[in-house]
Amino acid sequence: MKKYFIALLAIFSLGQLAFIPSASAQNPRVTIPDFADLVERASPAVVNIRTTEKVMVQQAQGGIPGIPEDQAEFFRRFFGVPIPGMPNGPKQAQPNPGKPQEADRGVGSGFIIESNGFILTNAHVVEGATTIYVTLTDKREFKAKLLGMDKRTDVAVVKIEARDLPKLPLGDSSKVRVGEWVLAIGSPFGLENTVTAGIVSAKSRDTGDYLPFIQTDVAVNPGNSGGPLLNTAGQVIGINSQIFSRSGGYMGISFAIPIDEAMRVADQLRTNGKMTRGRIGVALGEMTKEVAESLGLGKPRGAYVRNVEPGGPAAAGGIEAGDVILSFNGRDITKSTDLPRVVGETKPGTLVPVQVWRKGGARDLTVTVTDTESTQAAKKPEAPVTKGDSANTLGVVVSELSDSKKKDLNIKGGVEVTGLGDGPLARAGIRPGDVIIRVADADITGVKQFEALVKGLDVNKAVPVFIRRADSTLVVPVRPK
Repeated sequence: MKKYFIALLAIFSLGQLAFIPSASAQNPRVTIPDFADLVERASPAVVNIRTTEKVMVQQAQGGIPGIPEDQAEFFRRFFGVPIPGMPNGPKQAQPNPGKPQEADRGVGSGFIIESNGFILTNAHVVEGATTIYVTLTDKREFKAKLLGMDKRTDVAVVKIEARDLPKLPLGDSSKVRVGEWVLAIGSPFGLENTVTAGIVSAKSRDTGDYLPFIQTDVAVNPGNSGGPLLNTAGQVIGINSQIFSRSGGYMGISFAIPIDEAMRVADQLRTNGKMTRGRIGVALGEMTKEVAESLGLGKPRGAYVRNVEPGGPAAAGGIEAGDVILSFNGRDITKSTDLPRVVGETKPGTLVPVQVWRKGGARDLTVTVTDTESTQAAKKPEAPVTKGDSANTLGVVVSELSDSKKKDLNIKGGVEVTGLGDGPLARAGIRPGDVIIRVADADITGVKQFEALVKGLDVNKAVPVFIRRADSTLVVPVRPK
Protein backbone atom coordinates (compact mmCIF):
# COMPACT_ATOMS: atom_id res chain seq x y z
CA MET A 1 0.00 0.00 0.00
CA LYS A 2 2.82 2.31 0.89
CA LYS A 3 4.59 1.65 -2.44
CA TYR A 4 1.31 2.26 -4.30
CA PHE A 5 0.85 5.62 -2.58
CA ILE A 6 4.41 6.70 -3.40
CA ALA A 7 3.90 5.77 -7.06
CA LEU A 8 0.68 7.80 -7.25
CA LEU A 9 2.42 10.77 -5.64
CA ALA A 10 5.22 10.61 -8.17
CA ILE A 11 2.75 10.48 -11.08
CA PHE A 12 0.81 13.42 -9.61
CA SER A 13 4.00 15.46 -9.22
CA LEU A 14 5.00 14.85 -12.82
CA GLY A 15 1.55 15.93 -13.93
CA GLN A 16 1.82 19.14 -11.98
CA LEU A 17 5.20 19.90 -13.49
CA ALA A 18 3.70 19.59 -16.94
CA PHE A 19 1.42 22.56 -16.20
CA ILE A 20 4.12 24.85 -14.80
CA PRO A 21 5.04 27.46 -17.45
CA SER A 22 8.69 27.71 -18.21
CA ALA A 23 10.64 30.59 -16.68
CA SER A 24 11.93 31.59 -20.09
CA ALA A 25 8.37 32.04 -21.37
CA GLN A 26 7.49 34.35 -18.50
CA ASN A 27 10.79 36.24 -18.38
CA PRO A 28 12.55 36.37 -21.74
CA ARG A 29 16.30 36.29 -21.35
CA VAL A 30 17.98 39.67 -21.79
CA THR A 31 21.28 39.40 -23.62
CA ILE A 32 24.08 41.95 -23.69
CA PRO A 33 24.44 43.24 -27.25
CA ASP A 34 27.63 42.71 -29.20
CA PHE A 35 28.77 46.20 -30.17
CA ALA A 36 31.68 45.06 -32.37
CA ASP A 37 29.92 45.43 -35.73
CA LEU A 38 28.35 48.72 -34.67
CA VAL A 39 31.73 50.14 -33.62
CA GLU A 40 33.32 49.01 -36.87
CA ARG A 41 30.70 50.92 -38.85
CA ALA A 42 30.54 54.04 -36.66
CA SER A 43 34.17 54.67 -35.65
CA PRO A 44 35.37 56.08 -39.00
CA ALA A 45 32.87 58.97 -38.63
CA VAL A 46 34.08 59.92 -35.14
CA VAL A 47 36.91 62.45 -35.07
CA ASN A 48 39.46 63.75 -32.62
CA ILE A 49 39.47 67.53 -32.15
CA ARG A 50 42.60 69.29 -30.93
CA THR A 51 42.66 73.03 -30.33
CA THR A 52 45.48 75.51 -29.88
CA GLU A 53 45.73 79.11 -28.79
CA LYS A 54 48.29 81.89 -28.97
CA VAL A 55 49.97 82.39 -25.62
CA MET A 56 53.06 84.15 -24.28
CA VAL A 57 55.39 81.40 -23.09
CA GLN A 58 58.90 81.58 -21.73
CA GLN A 59 59.66 77.88 -21.63
CA ALA A 60 58.28 74.90 -23.52
CA GLN A 61 55.78 72.88 -21.55
CA GLY A 62 55.97 69.09 -21.63
CA GLY A 63 53.03 66.76 -21.44
CA ILE A 64 50.22 65.18 -23.34
CA PRO A 65 47.51 67.46 -24.75
CA GLY A 66 44.56 67.53 -22.40
CA ILE A 67 46.30 65.67 -19.54
CA PRO A 68 47.49 67.40 -16.35
CA GLU A 69 51.19 67.08 -15.58
CA ASP A 70 50.58 64.91 -12.50
CA GLN A 71 48.88 62.33 -14.73
CA ALA A 72 51.38 62.44 -17.59
CA GLU A 73 53.91 60.15 -15.91
CA PHE A 74 51.18 57.56 -15.35
CA PHE A 75 50.43 57.42 -19.08
CA ARG A 76 54.13 57.26 -19.97
CA ARG A 77 54.71 54.29 -17.68
CA PHE A 78 51.63 52.24 -18.47
CA PHE A 79 50.84 53.19 -22.08
CA GLY A 80 54.30 54.01 -23.37
CA VAL A 81 53.25 57.49 -24.49
CA PRO A 82 56.38 59.60 -25.17
CA ILE A 83 56.22 62.93 -23.39
CA PRO A 84 58.12 65.96 -24.73
CA GLY A 85 60.59 67.37 -22.25
CA MET A 86 60.99 64.11 -20.29
CA PRO A 87 64.16 61.94 -20.32
CA ASN A 88 62.75 59.35 -22.75
CA GLY A 89 60.67 61.81 -24.73
CA PRO A 90 61.52 63.87 -27.81
CA LYS A 91 63.32 67.13 -27.34
CA GLN A 92 61.22 70.22 -27.75
CA ALA A 93 62.49 73.42 -29.30
CA GLN A 94 62.64 76.45 -27.08
CA PRO A 95 60.30 79.26 -28.12
CA ASN A 96 61.35 82.81 -28.78
CA PRO A 97 60.97 84.63 -25.45
CA GLY A 98 58.33 87.35 -25.39
CA LYS A 99 56.60 86.29 -28.63
CA PRO A 100 53.20 84.61 -28.98
CA GLN A 101 53.49 80.86 -29.45
CA GLU A 102 50.92 78.28 -30.51
CA ALA A 103 50.21 76.11 -27.47
CA ASP A 104 47.90 73.13 -27.13
CA ARG A 105 44.66 74.19 -25.49
CA GLY A 106 42.74 70.94 -25.17
CA VAL A 107 41.30 67.86 -26.83
CA GLY A 108 37.79 66.72 -27.51
CA SER A 109 35.68 64.70 -29.89
CA GLY A 110 33.20 65.23 -32.68
CA PHE A 111 31.40 63.33 -35.40
CA ILE A 112 30.70 63.85 -39.08
CA ILE A 113 27.09 64.58 -39.98
CA GLU A 114 27.60 65.20 -43.71
CA SER A 115 30.10 63.59 -46.08
CA ASN A 116 31.36 66.99 -47.27
CA GLY A 117 32.96 67.77 -43.91
CA PHE A 118 30.33 69.16 -41.52
CA ILE A 119 31.16 68.10 -37.96
CA LEU A 120 29.16 68.43 -34.76
CA THR A 121 30.87 68.93 -31.39
CA ASN A 122 30.56 70.85 -28.11
CA ALA A 123 30.96 74.61 -27.88
CA HIS A 124 33.27 74.29 -24.87
CA VAL A 125 35.62 72.11 -26.95
CA VAL A 126 36.31 74.87 -29.50
CA GLU A 127 35.60 78.04 -27.51
CA GLY A 128 38.60 80.38 -27.39
CA ALA A 129 40.65 78.32 -29.85
CA THR A 130 43.00 80.02 -32.28
CA THR A 131 43.25 76.92 -34.48
CA ILE A 132 41.08 73.79 -34.60
CA TYR A 133 42.63 70.55 -35.84
CA VAL A 134 40.45 67.58 -36.80
CA THR A 135 42.04 64.13 -37.03
CA LEU A 136 40.24 61.25 -38.75
CA THR A 137 40.67 57.57 -37.89
CA ASP A 138 42.85 57.15 -40.99
CA LYS A 139 45.26 59.69 -39.40
CA ARG A 140 44.52 62.48 -41.87
CA GLU A 141 44.54 65.86 -40.13
CA PHE A 142 42.68 68.98 -41.26
CA LYS A 143 42.42 72.55 -40.07
CA ALA A 144 38.75 73.19 -39.37
CA LYS A 145 36.68 76.34 -39.70
CA LEU A 146 34.29 77.23 -36.89
CA LEU A 147 30.91 77.96 -38.48
CA GLY A 148 29.22 78.86 -35.22
CA MET A 149 28.71 77.87 -31.62
CA ASP A 150 26.03 78.33 -28.99
CA LYS A 151 27.30 78.34 -25.41
CA ARG A 152 23.84 78.00 -23.86
CA THR A 153 23.24 74.61 -25.46
CA ASP A 154 26.96 73.77 -25.77
CA VAL A 155 26.63 72.96 -29.48
CA ALA A 156 29.16 73.90 -32.17
CA VAL A 157 29.54 73.18 -35.89
CA VAL A 158 32.94 73.04 -37.62
CA LYS A 159 33.80 72.36 -41.27
CA ILE A 160 36.78 70.68 -42.90
CA GLU A 161 37.54 70.71 -46.62
CA ALA A 162 37.08 67.08 -47.57
CA ARG A 163 34.69 64.94 -49.58
CA ASP A 164 33.21 61.45 -49.47
CA LEU A 165 33.71 61.17 -45.72
CA PRO A 166 31.90 58.56 -43.62
CA LYS A 167 28.99 60.02 -41.66
CA LEU A 168 26.80 58.90 -38.82
CA PRO A 169 23.03 58.45 -39.23
CA LEU A 170 20.90 60.52 -36.87
CA GLY A 171 18.26 58.93 -34.67
CA ASP A 172 15.19 60.30 -32.91
CA SER A 173 16.03 61.30 -29.34
CA SER A 174 12.32 61.64 -28.49
CA LYS A 175 11.99 57.85 -28.85
CA VAL A 176 14.84 57.05 -26.45
CA ARG A 177 13.72 54.72 -23.64
CA VAL A 178 15.13 54.56 -20.14
CA GLY A 179 17.04 51.30 -19.76
CA GLU A 180 18.06 50.86 -23.40
CA TRP A 181 21.67 50.13 -24.30
CA VAL A 182 23.79 53.00 -25.60
CA LEU A 183 27.40 53.43 -26.61
CA ALA A 184 29.87 56.34 -26.65
CA ILE A 185 32.92 56.82 -28.86
CA GLY A 186 35.43 59.57 -28.18
CA SER A 187 38.93 60.58 -27.11
CA PRO A 188 39.07 60.53 -23.29
CA PHE A 189 42.41 61.98 -22.13
CA GLY A 190 43.47 62.14 -25.79
CA LEU A 191 43.09 58.37 -26.33
CA GLU A 192 41.39 58.35 -29.75
CA ASN A 193 38.47 56.07 -30.61
CA THR A 194 37.82 54.80 -27.13
CA VAL A 195 34.51 52.92 -26.88
CA THR A 196 32.37 52.69 -23.73
CA ALA A 197 28.86 51.31 -23.24
CA GLY A 198 26.01 51.49 -20.75
CA ILE A 199 22.32 52.25 -20.50
CA VAL A 200 20.07 55.30 -20.50
CA SER A 201 19.55 56.12 -16.82
CA ALA A 202 16.97 58.91 -17.18
CA LYS A 203 15.53 61.41 -19.65
CA SER A 204 14.78 65.13 -19.51
CA ARG A 205 17.28 65.98 -16.79
CA ASP A 206 17.19 69.73 -16.14
CA THR A 207 20.82 70.82 -15.93
CA GLY A 208 20.58 73.84 -18.21
CA ASP A 209 18.27 76.63 -19.36
CA TYR A 210 17.46 75.25 -22.78
CA LEU A 211 18.22 71.53 -22.71
CA PRO A 212 16.58 68.45 -21.18
CA PHE A 213 19.62 66.14 -21.07
CA ILE A 214 19.77 62.38 -21.54
CA GLN A 215 21.38 60.83 -18.46
CA THR A 216 23.42 57.64 -18.90
CA ASP A 217 25.88 55.49 -16.98
CA VAL A 218 28.26 55.34 -19.95
CA ALA A 219 31.84 56.09 -18.91
CA VAL A 220 32.58 59.60 -20.17
CA ASN A 221 35.75 61.49 -19.26
CA PRO A 222 37.52 64.72 -20.30
CA GLY A 223 38.12 64.38 -24.03
CA ASN A 224 34.83 62.56 -24.68
CA SER A 225 33.06 65.92 -24.97
CA GLY A 226 31.47 66.37 -28.37
CA GLY A 227 31.47 62.68 -29.23
CA PRO A 228 28.34 60.75 -30.23
CA LEU A 229 25.99 58.77 -28.02
CA LEU A 230 24.71 55.89 -30.17
CA ASN A 231 21.80 53.50 -29.88
CA THR A 232 22.07 49.81 -30.82
CA ALA A 233 21.06 50.65 -34.40
CA GLY A 234 24.18 52.79 -34.74
CA GLN A 235 22.20 56.05 -34.82
CA VAL A 236 23.26 59.20 -32.96
CA ILE A 237 20.78 60.04 -30.22
CA GLY A 238 22.90 62.57 -28.34
CA ILE A 239 26.16 64.50 -27.97
CA ASN A 240 28.17 63.62 -24.87
CA SER A 241 28.55 66.91 -23.04
CA GLN A 242 28.74 66.77 -19.24
CA ILE A 243 29.59 64.54 -16.31
CA PHE A 244 28.65 64.68 -12.65
CA SER A 245 31.90 64.46 -10.76
CA ARG A 246 33.55 65.44 -7.51
CA SER A 247 36.96 64.31 -8.71
CA GLY A 248 37.05 65.65 -12.28
CA GLY A 249 36.69 62.13 -13.68
CA TYR A 250 33.84 59.75 -14.37
CA MET A 251 31.70 58.82 -11.34
CA GLY A 252 28.87 56.86 -12.95
CA ILE A 253 26.70 59.69 -14.29
CA SER A 254 27.05 61.43 -17.63
CA PHE A 255 24.79 63.68 -19.68
CA ALA A 256 24.20 63.99 -23.43
CA ILE A 257 22.49 66.69 -25.48
CA PRO A 258 19.48 65.15 -27.29
CA ILE A 259 20.31 65.05 -31.00
CA ASP A 260 16.94 66.58 -31.95
CA GLU A 261 17.75 69.67 -29.89
CA ALA A 262 21.34 69.75 -31.12
CA MET A 263 20.39 69.64 -34.79
CA ARG A 264 17.85 72.42 -34.36
CA VAL A 265 20.69 74.58 -33.06
CA ALA A 266 23.17 73.29 -35.63
CA ASP A 267 20.90 74.22 -38.54
CA GLN A 268 20.84 77.85 -37.40
CA LEU A 269 24.58 77.89 -36.76
CA ARG A 270 25.27 76.66 -40.29
CA THR A 271 22.90 79.20 -41.81
CA ASN A 272 23.45 82.30 -39.64
CA GLY A 273 26.58 81.58 -37.63
CA LYS A 274 24.62 82.14 -34.42
CA MET A 275 21.54 80.96 -32.55
CA THR A 276 18.53 83.28 -32.47
CA ARG A 277 16.05 82.65 -29.68
CA GLY A 278 12.74 84.11 -28.75
CA ARG A 279 12.32 85.94 -25.46
CA ILE A 280 9.46 87.66 -23.65
CA GLY A 281 11.22 89.40 -20.76
CA VAL A 282 10.24 87.55 -17.60
CA ALA A 283 12.18 86.21 -14.62
CA LEU A 284 10.91 82.93 -13.22
CA GLY A 285 10.70 81.49 -9.72
CA GLU A 286 10.13 78.06 -8.24
CA MET A 287 6.61 76.71 -7.96
CA THR A 288 6.27 74.70 -4.75
CA LYS A 289 3.40 72.56 -3.53
CA GLU A 290 2.54 75.10 -0.82
CA VAL A 291 2.49 77.99 -3.28
CA ALA A 292 0.37 76.06 -5.78
CA GLU A 293 -2.19 75.16 -3.13
CA SER A 294 -2.38 78.72 -1.82
CA LEU A 295 -3.01 80.01 -5.35
CA GLY A 296 -5.75 77.49 -5.95
CA LEU A 297 -3.82 75.49 -8.57
CA GLY A 298 -4.11 72.24 -6.65
CA LYS A 299 -0.77 70.78 -7.69
CA PRO A 300 2.49 72.46 -8.77
CA ARG A 301 2.33 73.32 -12.45
CA GLY A 302 3.20 76.19 -14.72
CA ALA A 303 5.98 78.76 -14.58
CA TYR A 304 5.77 81.29 -11.75
CA VAL A 305 6.61 84.85 -12.89
CA ARG A 306 8.57 86.67 -10.19
CA ASN A 307 9.40 89.70 -12.34
CA VAL A 308 8.35 91.28 -15.62
CA GLU A 309 10.71 93.48 -17.59
CA PRO A 310 9.20 96.98 -17.85
CA GLY A 311 8.36 97.75 -21.46
CA GLY A 312 9.21 94.20 -22.52
CA PRO A 313 7.07 91.83 -24.61
CA ALA A 314 5.45 90.15 -21.59
CA ALA A 315 4.52 93.50 -20.01
CA ALA A 316 3.08 94.73 -23.31
CA GLY A 317 1.00 91.56 -23.53
CA GLY A 318 -0.46 92.00 -20.04
CA ILE A 319 1.59 89.48 -18.07
CA GLU A 320 2.18 90.60 -14.50
CA ALA A 321 4.56 89.65 -11.73
CA GLY A 322 2.86 86.97 -9.64
CA ASP A 323 1.17 85.32 -12.63
CA VAL A 324 1.64 81.63 -13.33
CA ILE A 325 2.08 80.82 -17.05
CA LEU A 326 0.11 77.62 -17.71
CA SER A 327 0.55 77.37 -21.47
CA PHE A 328 2.52 79.13 -24.18
CA ASN A 329 1.69 78.96 -27.88
CA GLY A 330 -0.59 75.99 -27.27
CA ARG A 331 1.98 73.97 -25.31
CA ASP A 332 1.37 73.14 -21.65
CA ILE A 333 4.00 74.37 -19.21
CA THR A 334 4.45 71.81 -16.44
CA LYS A 335 7.42 73.43 -14.70
CA SER A 336 9.37 76.67 -14.85
CA THR A 337 12.26 75.19 -16.86
CA ASP A 338 9.85 74.33 -19.70
CA LEU A 339 9.10 77.96 -20.50
CA PRO A 340 12.57 79.15 -21.64
CA ARG A 341 12.78 76.19 -24.04
CA VAL A 342 9.34 76.78 -25.53
CA VAL A 343 9.88 80.54 -25.84
CA GLY A 344 13.39 80.02 -27.22
CA GLU A 345 12.07 77.78 -29.99
CA THR A 346 9.53 80.42 -31.04
CA LYS A 347 10.48 82.59 -33.98
CA PRO A 348 10.96 86.25 -32.99
CA GLY A 349 8.08 88.42 -34.21
CA THR A 350 5.47 85.71 -33.67
CA LEU A 351 2.24 86.65 -31.87
CA VAL A 352 1.44 83.73 -29.55
CA PRO A 353 -1.42 82.90 -27.16
CA VAL A 354 -0.48 82.66 -23.49
CA GLN A 355 -2.65 81.36 -20.67
CA VAL A 356 -1.89 82.61 -17.16
CA TRP A 357 -3.31 81.91 -13.72
CA ARG A 358 -4.15 85.09 -11.78
CA LYS A 359 -6.34 85.68 -8.75
CA GLY A 360 -7.85 82.22 -8.72
CA GLY A 361 -8.65 81.90 -12.42
CA ALA A 362 -7.15 81.39 -15.89
CA ARG A 363 -6.78 84.31 -18.29
CA ASP A 364 -5.93 84.25 -21.99
CA LEU A 365 -3.41 86.79 -23.27
CA THR A 366 -1.32 87.30 -26.40
CA VAL A 367 2.38 88.16 -26.45
CA THR A 368 4.68 89.11 -29.32
CA VAL A 369 7.97 87.22 -29.01
CA THR A 370 11.17 89.17 -29.61
CA ASP A 371 14.92 88.48 -29.53
CA THR A 372 16.04 91.98 -28.56
CA GLU A 373 17.99 92.04 -25.31
CA SER A 374 17.33 94.95 -23.03
CA THR A 375 18.48 95.78 -19.54
CA GLN A 376 17.54 98.31 -16.99
CA ALA A 377 19.89 100.16 -14.73
CA ALA A 378 19.29 99.21 -11.15
CA LYS A 379 17.88 102.03 -9.14
CA LYS A 380 18.52 102.49 -5.46
CA PRO A 381 15.24 102.37 -3.52
CA GLU A 382 14.45 105.52 -1.67
CA ALA A 383 13.19 105.63 1.88
CA PRO A 384 9.38 105.43 2.09
CA VAL A 385 7.28 108.40 3.01
CA THR A 386 5.53 107.25 6.17
CA LYS A 387 1.96 108.40 6.54
CA GLY A 388 1.16 106.03 9.36
CA ASP A 389 2.27 102.73 10.79
CA SER A 390 0.03 99.86 11.68
CA ALA A 391 0.39 96.49 13.36
CA ASN A 392 -1.76 93.71 11.93
CA THR A 393 -2.69 90.06 12.33
CA LEU A 394 0.08 88.98 9.90
CA GLY A 395 2.63 90.24 12.42
CA VAL A 396 4.13 93.11 10.43
CA VAL A 397 4.26 96.89 10.68
CA VAL A 398 3.63 98.57 7.35
CA SER A 399 3.67 102.07 5.89
CA GLU A 400 2.48 103.84 2.76
CA LEU A 401 4.55 104.01 -0.43
CA SER A 402 5.48 107.19 -2.26
CA ASP A 403 4.49 107.58 -5.91
CA SER A 404 8.16 107.70 -6.93
CA LYS A 405 8.88 104.36 -5.29
CA LYS A 406 5.88 102.79 -6.97
CA LYS A 407 7.30 103.95 -10.27
CA ASP A 408 10.78 102.67 -9.46
CA LEU A 409 9.44 99.23 -8.52
CA ASN A 410 7.04 99.19 -11.46
CA ILE A 411 4.02 98.54 -9.23
CA LYS A 412 0.61 100.20 -8.93
CA GLY A 413 0.24 99.95 -5.18
CA GLY A 414 1.28 98.25 -1.99
CA VAL A 415 2.56 98.84 1.52
CA GLU A 416 6.14 98.60 2.75
CA VAL A 417 7.17 96.41 5.66
CA THR A 418 8.90 98.65 8.22
CA GLY A 419 8.83 96.34 11.25
CA LEU A 420 8.36 92.70 12.18
CA GLY A 421 6.73 91.07 15.17
CA ASP A 422 6.18 87.45 16.10
CA GLY A 423 3.93 86.55 13.19
CA PRO A 424 3.59 84.26 10.17
CA LEU A 425 5.24 86.66 7.72
CA ALA A 426 8.32 87.02 9.92
CA ARG A 427 8.59 83.25 10.19
CA ALA A 428 8.25 83.00 6.41
CA GLY A 429 11.36 85.14 5.89
CA ILE A 430 9.80 88.53 5.15
CA ARG A 431 12.12 91.40 6.05
CA PRO A 432 11.92 95.20 6.40
CA GLY A 433 11.94 96.91 3.03
CA ASP A 434 9.77 94.27 1.37
CA VAL A 435 6.57 95.58 -0.24
CA ILE A 436 3.28 93.71 0.10
CA ILE A 437 1.41 94.16 -3.17
CA ARG A 438 -1.36 91.56 -2.94
CA VAL A 439 -3.05 89.32 -0.38
CA ALA A 440 -5.04 86.42 -1.84
CA ASP A 441 -6.87 87.94 -4.83
CA ALA A 442 -6.93 91.53 -3.54
CA ASP A 443 -4.43 94.14 -4.73
CA ILE A 444 -3.12 96.34 -1.93
CA THR A 445 -3.76 100.07 -2.32
CA GLY A 446 -2.79 101.44 1.10
CA VAL A 447 -2.39 100.82 4.84
CA LYS A 448 -6.07 101.14 5.77
CA GLN A 449 -7.26 98.83 3.03
CA PHE A 450 -4.49 96.32 3.88
CA GLU A 451 -5.34 96.29 7.58
CA ALA A 452 -9.06 95.85 6.94
CA LEU A 453 -8.31 93.02 4.54
CA VAL A 454 -6.10 91.00 6.88
CA LYS A 455 -8.56 91.37 9.75
CA GLY A 456 -11.11 89.49 7.70
CA LEU A 457 -8.86 86.57 6.76
CA ASP A 458 -9.78 83.04 7.81
CA VAL A 459 -7.23 81.92 10.41
CA ASN A 460 -7.74 78.29 9.40
CA LYS A 461 -6.88 78.81 5.75
CA ALA A 462 -3.52 79.55 4.13
CA VAL A 463 -3.51 82.58 1.84
CA PRO A 464 -0.91 83.71 -0.69
CA VAL A 465 0.83 86.99 0.12
CA PHE A 466 2.63 88.61 -2.82
CA ILE A 467 5.86 90.37 -1.89
CA ARG A 468 7.89 92.75 -4.05
CA ARG A 469 11.61 92.56 -3.22
CA ALA A 470 13.95 94.57 -5.44
CA ASP A 471 13.07 93.41 -8.96
CA SER A 472 11.40 90.13 -7.96
CA THR A 473 7.90 89.20 -6.88
CA LEU A 474 7.66 86.40 -4.32
CA VAL A 475 4.56 84.54 -3.26
CA VAL A 476 4.44 83.38 0.37
CA PRO A 477 1.60 81.13 1.59
CA VAL A 478 0.81 81.95 5.26
CA ARG A 479 -1.87 81.38 7.87
CA PRO A 480 -2.94 84.46 9.91
CA LYS A 481 -2.22 84.09 13.62
